[in-house]
Amino acid sequence: MTENNREEERRQILFRYKHLLKTCTNIITRADLKLVRKAFVLSLEDHDGERRTNGDPAIYKTLSTAQIVVDELGLGRTSVICSLLYDIVQKKRITLDEVNNLFGPKVTQIIDGLVKVTDIYNQNPTLQSENFRKLLLSFADDVRVVLIIMADRLFNLRSLENKTAKEQVALAKEIEFLYIPFAHRLGMYNVKSDMEDLALRYLQPEIYFDIEKKLKDSEEQRQKFINDFIEPIKTELDQQGLKYKIKARTKSIASILHKMKTKQVEFEEVYDIFAIRIILKASAKKEKSECWKVYSAVSDLYRPNPKRLRDWITIPKSNGYESLHTTVMAPDKRWVEVQIRSKRMNKVAEQGFAAHWKYKGGKGEGGGLDSWLQDIREVLESQGGDSIDLIDNFKADLYNKEIYVFTPKGDLKQLSAGATLLDFAYSIHSDVGDKCIGGTVNQKNVPIRQVLNNGDQVSVTTSNSQKPKSDWLNFVVSTKAKNKIRQSMNEEMLKEADLGKETLKRRMKNWKIEFCDENIRKLMTYYKYKLAVDLYCGIESEEHDLSEIKDILTDKKEVEKVVAPESPDYSQRKITKEGEDVLIVDENISNVEYSLANCCNPIFGDDIFGFITIGKGIRIHRIGCSNAREMQSRYPYRVVKANWTDKGSASYQAILHITGDDELGIVSNISDVISKDLRVQMRSISVDTNAGAFVGNVTVVIASTEHLDTLIVKLKKIKGVHRVSRYDAVS
Repeated sequence: MTENNREEERRQILFRYKHLLKTCTNIITRADLKLVRKAFVLSLEDHDGERRTNGDPAIYKTLSTAQIVVDELGLGRTSVICSLLYDIVQKKRITLDEVNNLFGPKVTQIIDGLVKVTDIYNQNPTLQSENFRKLLLSFADDVRVVLIIMADRLFNLRSLENKTAKEQVALAKEIEFLYIPFAHRLGMYNVKSDMEDLALRYLQPEIYFDIEKKLKDSEEQRQKFINDFIEPIKTELDQQGLKYKIKARTKSIASILHKMKTKQVEFEEVYDIFAIRIILKASAKKEKSECWKVYSAVSDLYRPNPKRLRDWITIPKSNGYESLHTTVMAPDKRWVEVQIRSKRMNKVAEQGFAAHWKYKGGKGEGGGLDSWLQDIREVLESQGGDSIDLIDNFKADLYNKEIYVFTPKGDLKQLSAGATLLDFAYSIHSDVGDKCIGGTVNQKNVPIRQVLNNGDQVSVTTSNSQKPKSDWLNFVVSTKAKNKIRQSMNEEMLKEADLGKETLKRRMKNWKIEFCDENIRKLMTYYKYKLAVDLYCGIESEEHDLSEIKDILTDKKEVEKVVAPESPDYSQRKITKEGEDVLIVDENISNVEYSLANCCNPIFGDDIFGFITIGKGIRIHRIGCSNAREMQSRYPYRVVKANWTDKGSASYQAILHITGDDELGIVSNISDVISKDLRVQMRSISVDTNAGAFVGNVTVVIASTEHLDTLIVKLKKIKGVHRVSRYDAVS
């Protein structure tokens, strides 16, 4: 490298460092600046001469990650220092004790968490539940750990152009699986949108670039509509003397795609491609009242949809999000979303919980998120068994919508949407949940299954004789409640199993029969148990007659070998040898049951793959299944190849989604077309009508994708039918 190049790199490093300090100006003191400078010097000295794979100095990434931490995530001095230092601590160039002496215990704690996360990543946490649990526990220890790691991953995601396709897909899947849900839960909607779009770009490039082109092509027309829409609003707000800014926010490409999928519409049919955002410059005392003033002005100009009013000003979301949303009808009959918030609220909305934390004064003001992190710690520390349940429940918590209810004393509690009285009881304390027998909602007696709504006043009734029951798991929605119920059930089952085991031991001693593994296996085979603990529970609950057990053990009753019953239906079959079935599932696998997944209903002719489930054989999914990417990302070692043979003689279930005009006889016409095709059997049809339009789902049994395509063409020709598409059910 020439001296000129070295000098240019030094200038670039200094420029990036000064830009970082300039960004930090409003959030750190002179004393803080000295600490940041000290961290920078240590990092620079350590990275001297090191380069990234693209040839850039390694310090570039460190400074860029710190810039994201402060500029986009809204974090302060401590997080900036940790961003600059954790890589050199990871490499053991400086010890945690030295960090503690130089920067204090809080920086040391966070860097310790960051180092643990990096170590866990080196062990591939997505493949082993224990490692994944440790990873999430590191995140739950201090929210800044996950935020700094998120900044690191975001930098990597933005620098993927020169990586291999395999590396691009691997990181995009990791971002999609873990960090996008985290950004959602932390209220970091700008970061979430950026991650979603970049992940989509590498996972589904054709779709990404197609929507991007359509957005560019319609930009001029969209901008004219926005200008015409906001002009009357500006005039009205100016007359009221309000200080404000109006922005038009176009939906992210990933968000538009999600809308197209959920609404089963084309790009041109997505009406809310953009939203209007009105940001007020108002004092803390006046910001709420002025937001409502703006709402009044907008609703006077354009007719609002009362069902689409969202008031997160009166009661903010648990991640601190505050905003007033309304959807109004423009003169051309197009619905437009208008978001109204103060400058402070907008900062929180863009940077999420970190900004909320800063505004509220830091420690002790975490509110709902601190409570959520505590729940996560409890669940992870006590969780046993299947990693699938752990990950699914954890991810569900990240995406859960919220409701707010009141205790009898008037305290506000935040719960997941769909929460029941029992969820509320467990949110108070696990003992209260275990002993809950009912309660009151708005002074009315209700059962434990009662679903709660926003604003309900809730109290719980308990009884010392109550114990958790297995059916409770069918209606609670919170991870905490499910985990506590499972724990209690397992403890109760183990107690019963111990008693049953002692009973069996005593009887076998009296019968002079040895209590050994061979005899226990004989009983398990006869009663078709997989686990001995289930056998012992069955004995304690008196499901099995002890005299019958004696006959089995003394060979007076014949023990039959357990054989799984053959199913006449194609949906559950045995994988045998190639050529003996309509499916070939991995040449190395045989004599394993497979079934067609309900979430995507594969049909002969679809591109498919197999997924090895726990205890339920192999599930066959379509390549385009909504769950496919997640399974391939989280459990790549359980994904197997699957192909159809040429023996397509079976029948398969498919669901068709049909929309159109609510004309007289439309349902009858659809039924006639299907019934006239002798190769198709209609299982069910459901139709909803509203304002002259109908939306329906038709379930049919059909032989192949080719035949299904032919049927779709016929249905599209029916007068009044606008759209027919294949529909994926929710599994």
